[in-house]
Amino acid sequence: MAFIQNNWLLIVVMIGSGAMLVWPLVQDRFSPVKVIGNLEVTRLINSANALLVDLRETREYEGGRLPKAVHIPLSQLDSRGSELTRHAARPVVTYAMQGERGRMAAGALAKLGFKDIYTLKGGYLAWKDAGLPVEK
Repeated sequence: MAFIQNNWLLIVVMIGSGAMLVWPLVQDRFSPVKVIGNLEVTRLINSANALLVDLRETREYEGGRLPKAVHIPLSQLDSRGSELTRHAARPVVTYAMQGERGRMAAGALAKLGFKDIYTLKGGYLAWKDAGLPVEK
């Protein structure tokens, strides 16, 4: 008991850091978006006609994109999301430059009626670095 009283701050830091390590696992489990790699994205495109949504800003988008991707920057998704509603029955794969913005778009896409929401792990850079096709 004396150890706990003398080291309570250390114990709080230990519990806090442990919680931060576990949080991503919990978040992935309950998130509506599934993080998938290049192989799974290719499979979804070929077998389920997945809709690709590029969330990058215009200056990033002009450098290249995944084939047949729809460009709606994350900053415009709330105002332009209605453009995607006719595709709500299809799986949707979001991506940005490195994959960070895909999770942020999941809530907006779920509100639009999308059920199968995925994001590309590593984003556009991972796709391009793997030597997969890109459009200019």
